[in-house]
Amino acid sequence: MNKIEHIGIAIKDMDSAIKIYEQLLNTKCYKVENVESEGVKTAFFKIGDSKIELLEATNPESPIAKFIEKRGVGMHHIAFDVTDIESEIERLLSQDFQLIQKTPKNGADNKKIAFLHPKSTAGLLVELCQERTD
Repeated sequence: MNKIEHIGIAIKDMDSAIKIYEQLLNTKCYKVENVESEGVKTAFFKIGDSKIELLEATNPESPIAKFIEKRGVGMHHIAFDVTDIESEIERLLSQDFQLIQKTPKNGADNKKIAFLHPKSTAGLLVELCQERTD
């Protein structure tokens, strides 16, 4: 794992959250994107070498909607940048980490992603991210 790529924060109202984070971080949101496959709208802020990702559910069955219903708004996941996501998945599986998906899929911000289940990471959802080259 190369670095913390971003921290994901589950929110209910994207417009108001963007305003708050633009003031808090003293920087503009550089991208808003819908990820239909996940039922989520995302907004990104660059802070040094890392990012903050705001996550708003776009339907009541999305993972973010279920997360907010169960735990409320707040930190949802931490994402790590990796050089080779397939190799990293193999390494983690060989060490008995539980992955939510064993095959990477396309995510927001031009990334291939895979999530580790919180049951195997001391309670925190962990995302692996690799820049897509396609």
